[in-house]
Amino acid sequence: MLTDGEIRKVKPKENPYKLSDSGGLFLYVAVTGSKLWRLNYRFNGKQKTLSLGSYPLISLSEARTKAAEAKKQIINGIDPSAAKKALIASNIAAQVNSFEVLAREWHETHMKSKSESHSKKVLRFLELDVFPWLGKMAITHIEAPDILSVLRRIESRGANDIAHRTKQIIGQVFRYAIATGRATKNPAPDLQGALKPVTVTHYAAITEPEKIGQLLRAVEGYKGGYITKCALKLSFLVMLRPGEIRNAEWKEIDLERKEWRIPAEKMKMKSEHIVPLSNQSLTIFKEIQNLTGSGRYVFPGARTKDRPMSENTISGALKRLDFSGEEMTAHGFRAMASTRLNEAHLFHPDAIERQLAHGEKDSVRAAYHRAQYLPERIKMLQWWADYLDTLKNNQNVVPFQIKKA
Repeated sequence: MLTDGEIRKVKPKENPYKLSDSGGLFLYVAVTGSKLWRLNYRFNGKQKTLSLGSYPLISLSEARTKAAEAKKQIINGIDPSAAKKALIASNIAAQVNSFEVLAREWHETHMKSKSESHSKKVLRFLELDVFPWLGKMAITHIEAPDILSVLRRIESRGANDIAHRTKQIIGQVFRYAIATGRATKNPAPDLQGALKPVTVTHYAAITEPEKIGQLLRAVEGYKGGYITKCALKLSFLVMLRPGEIRNAEWKEIDLERKEWRIPAEKMKMKSEHIVPLSNQSLTIFKEIQNLTGSGRYVFPGARTKDRPMSENTISGALKRLDFSGEEMTAHGFRAMASTRLNEAHLFHPDAIERQLAHGEKDSVRAAYHRAQYLPERIKMLQWWADYLDTLKNNQNVVPFQIKKA
């Protein structure tokens, strides 16, 4: 039988050779000096050899243990070589069909039709909250309790809404895996009712004329960055979501035609959106063009021009102006315009809805609205900009005539 001392002293020769231990276990010494553990055995009348690893990574005692385990398999009618190949194949399959591999594949396929900001947000949810715990697991081995454990971690930090959205994303990954033949069951629906309910909250918005005037004057006196100030001023005028404003690109702006065309992939409802530009909006774009017009984004980030401003910039600016999130939010500018325009009863409600870029389920009706209401939307946004000027200048504004039912 071999000893560790003998093995350490072994030197390579011109030809490979073997050093026997016991029970078929031997050390194969290659001409390169590599020392490899191997086991000779017979299975179903055939002579076979099983590789057990290299020395010193596998010590003498470990090699003997592996040899003993292989012999137990033989006694139980299992071919150790076949079992080893099956294990290797299983591990490879598990890696190929791991949750992270499939999730990234799903994201690459599914998110092509989504906005860039939404796509990045979904991937961030996965990378931060899911992959560290489920990423390496074979998707076929993941059960409902495994998913619930991940979601409970998210809930524990008070992010109930993110927990629910993450559950939906995980479910979509499983549906993709089933559709592509890599899974047979989606455990996500089994978690129905397991999470804390989401409390629906509306974005805070200032809608009273007097307070709108106060906010407008506060923005005029904003002492922060000029780019942020321009983004704030434009937020009043265009009835867009904060992400649509901060991701504005110069190639989308046509100052001569007085319009901003946002491509479908950047809109929440996946439809191209036209924003008629009032004279006041044109002034803002022309002023900032000298500063950012040579780059991609109208409102670039503070650190690099290659990215748009942070999603928290507008909210931070409002707080800096002493307007708390309970009083006014970056999303609140849309509610502000919608409320005042609807109460004015000067424009068709569908024109207001279309300018807010709310979805229209009937594609024919949606196309009709795009054509039918654009002239009215042009007049509406100019009226809205002029109305805001009267509020900003603290002029007396005649109350809207409320139509009687």
